[in-house]
Amino acid sequence: MVAVATALRGAELDEPRVVDPGSAPSDRVFRGFVRAIALVVLVLILAIGLFLGYQALPTLRHYGFGFFTRAEWQPERDTVGLAGVLVGTFEVAVIALGVGFPLALLTALFITDYAPERLRSALVSLVDLMAAVPSIVYGLWGFFVLQPRAIYVARWLSQHFGWIPFFKSDTDPNAAVFAASRFTASAFIAGLAVSMMVIPLACAVMRGVFAEVPVGEREAAMALGATRWGVVRTVVLPFGRRGIIGGTMLGLGRALGETIVVLMIISPVFEIKWHVLTVGTMTTSALIADRFGEATAAQLSALLAAGFVLFAITLAVNTVAARFVNRSRTGASSEL
Repeated sequence: MVAVATALRGAELDEPRVVDPGSAPSDRVFRGFVRAIALVVLVLILAIGLFLGYQALPTLRHYGFGFFTRAEWQPERDTVGLAGVLVGTFEVAVIALGVGFPLALLTALFITDYAPERLRSALVSLVDLMAAVPSIVYGLWGFFVLQPRAIYVARWLSQHFGWIPFFKSDTDPNAAVFAASRFTASAFIAGLAVSMMVIPLACAVMRGVFAEVPVGEREAAMALGATRWGVVRTVVLPFGRRGIIGGTMLGLGRALGETIVVLMIISPVFEIKWHVLTVGTMTTSALIADRFGEATAAQLSALLAAGFVLFAITLAVNTVAARFVNRSRTGASSEL
């Protein structure tokens, strides 16, 4: 019995002890401060959503589901609907993403895999600087520089791809006298301008994910005889797939909420308009900015209802994008 007791006591002594030195006071203060800031941000987002939702209740009660299916926006005639505005919002965002996504992806790949080491920091700074340019500057650039040249691109698209309903125009692009005014102030030109604001955000996310590709996997692919493009195709792109998706969706959220650039370029039209190359469209954020100053109490409720819808859409897109970006940082999606 004594031998058994001694053996049990020895087994207890052999068990690893939990060492808990405790956190330093500075660490506890910092952890509490960060938690408080995160809580404040969550409370602010929740408060904004509750405020917009509460202010939108009178409009939603009055118009019902027709608020989402009606295209006209004539509050003086008690006719208000978001269908045409939402279509215009997604048209501008899709065009911006269609132009900005390949440019952002190629830029991120060039910086991380092709650019000389001495130029990378300068290129990163230049791309990041694009995000610091005010929206009004992009709007002025789009109106005075981009639009006079983009109308010829729109005409070319209408001539050669007019059989696609998206690129069809309600004017003859082959007419002897070119009706340039029919291709101005369109969703296409607004989307091109917004794409310049999408590029730095999407590129920053993609570049950050590409930079985390394990060096060992790059070197292993090169040791097996892969070219630089082979390394990008078999290692970098599979590893950063979720980062690409996340960066693209973050860019989509940015494009959905852009206001000043769109408002300076487009000509307001409240209808479900599928022809993006010709004049006229409207987005949700541009509608709010354009009509907010002269709105009555009833009109203000309708605008806040539109803002609530845009808030919900943008929040959903950014939440999904953040999940993709966070999952990509684990490297779990890497495939060879």
